[in-house]
Amino acid sequence: MDTTFTATKIQTGEEYINSLKGRDLTIYLFGEKVDDPVTHPMIRPSINAMAKTYDLAVAAPELAAVTSPFTGEKVSRFLHVCTDVKDLVLQNKMQRKLGQLTGTCFQRCVGMDAFNALYSVTFEMDEAYQTDYHSKLKAFLTKMHRYNYVVGGAMTDVKGDRSLAPHQQEDPDVFVHITKRTEEGVYISGAKAHQTGVINSHWMIVMPTMRLGEKDAAFAIIGAIPVDAKGITYIYGRQSCDARSMEGGTIDVGNAQYGGQEAMVIFDEVFIPNEYIFMDGEYDFAAMLVERFTAYHRRSYVCKSGVGDVLIGAAAEIAEMNGVPKASHIKDKLVQMTHLNETIYGTGIASSYQGYPTKSGAYLCDEMLSNVCKHHVTKLPYEIGRLAQDLGGGLVATMPSEQDLNNDEIGHLVQKYLKGKVDVSTEDRMRILRLIENMTLGRNAVGYLTESMHGAGSPQAQRIQIGRFMQLEYKKRLAKIIAGIELEEDQDLLINELSGYFARVFKLA
Repeated sequence: MDTTFTATKIQTGEEYINSLKGRDLTIYLFGEKVDDPVTHPMIRPSINAMAKTYDLAVAAPELAAVTSPFTGEKVSRFLHVCTDVKDLVLQNKMQRKLGQLTGTCFQRCVGMDAFNALYSVTFEMDEAYQTDYHSKLKAFLTKMHRYNYVVGGAMTDVKGDRSLAPHQQEDPDVFVHITKRTEEGVYISGAKAHQTGVINSHWMIVMPTMRLGEKDAAFAIIGAIPVDAKGITYIYGRQSCDARSMEGGTIDVGNAQYGGQEAMVIFDEVFIPNEYIFMDGEYDFAAMLVERFTAYHRRSYVCKSGVGDVLIGAAAEIAEMNGVPKASHIKDKLVQMTHLNETIYGTGIASSYQGYPTKSGAYLCDEMLSNVCKHHVTKLPYEIGRLAQDLGGGLVATMPSEQDLNNDEIGHLVQKYLKGKVDVSTEDRMRILRLIENMTLGRNAVGYLTESMHGAGSPQAQRIQIGRFMQLEYKKRLAKIIAGIELEEDQDLLINELSGYFARVFKLA
């Protein structure tokens, strides 16, 4: 079952790219099988973005690397289980920096958040059922650290009829589930949708996607699988304007070097050996896993503030190229974009700063602020994008092509009529306009806008969790005390009766 992607530990981006070569993956794109994803022009930008996570760990080890508690060697922070607030905060700082460096989704947050959640959930499952999942997870992480692999998380099932539980579906394959069992392990079938960076990973962790009941025990499976395991088919997802990367040239694509990636993953009797199984039928812990994973992952959307930094820079640059950087309405829009961007970052990193220990020793970020962060992310990037388009003007969507610019007969006309300030080249102005298009309408709008809406749960999912943590009864009692309304209970006990979010806030304060 195991596949050796590399015989040595991966340290640099180049070594990571080399580790992806020569794998036997079944990948389909445009209805045809992809022979080599590493050299495919549409896929390669997403590989470059992933490689940047390694290069940052080399360039800034204090930010993007950590000493492994399992091997004693430096590994990517994306493989680290947080054991204090500083760990949580540095994850966010690393995520923002990578957003700034790539202008897109760098695809490693899902795996990081998955095994951070699993670390505490497996510990508590073992405590409840005397299983050995936690020790197996630590052995798996030791292996991942030894080679510094990329681990992806696979949570989102295709779901079928949303009104039905997994066991009620006419086709059970719309949720990943156990199909048969041997002494050595289990076999699974089903599908996971829009899996970020999965083809660029070495391993993936398959997890349940929702709260499960007793009759859903066959769907309560968590296991680690190498991405080239037998029985897996990948169907690569389309992105807006993605074919531009296959046209040649570097202008029209907007962001020629970096891009995101999603794929549908089909499992057809895929084997998971016992040593890589971290949940097997414990349906009552599925909700805990999902809630802890989403707590980590929703505050991980601070990465969008790094991407937002790039877009704000592009908007400011086009205003400069157009000769209007000092106009009051231009400056006001840039201030507004910055305000919205820092709101995303502020709520996300606040969630990390208010993290707290679980029974396992792993730290979990604050659930209320994590959901507030992600709920902002479902809205604010759209407004930042709208303002960027406002400052860019109509050329963001109607500009002639790079081929026209380079055409012998009409190129001089494009040069003449797309000129802005005298000291700015037409080509540079076109590049900035294409970058704004790329991030708000094109390929990287997938990661900045649509993923911001639906990644880690759609907006209603965050509203449900915010509703669960808002402690209205406690707040009503506060209002009654201030208003002079006599309460039946002892008012002095209010602080001692706190639970959940406010209890941690006051305790940490």
